[in-house]
Amino acid sequence: MMIKPSIEQLTKGEINRYALVIATAKCARIVTDEYVEQREKADRLIANKQTDKPLSALIDSDLRNNKAVENAVQRLYNGEYKIVKD
Repeated sequence: MMIKPSIEQLTKGEINRYALVIATAKCARIVTDEYVEQREKADRLIANKQTDKPLSALIDSDLRNNKAVENAVQRLYNGEYKIVKD
C-alpha cells in the first residue's frame, strides 16, 4: 500500500530521502508514545470505573485506526512537525 502524499510532495526538493526517513521514524515514535499514553489513561479510567465508555471511544481515532508511520507522514505533510536541516 502506498502512503500519500508522495516523497516528492514531502521533500519539496529541499531535503534528501534519508532525512525524510529519519524524520518520519522519529515522528512515528512520538505518535506511538501518544497512543500508549492515551491507552494507559483509558485503561486506568475503566479500571477505576470512572467512565462507562468503551476503550475505543477514549482513544483518538487517528491514533487508534491508522498506523504510526501513516500518521507521521500526514503530520509532516500538514506541517505539524518540521524537518530541521543542519
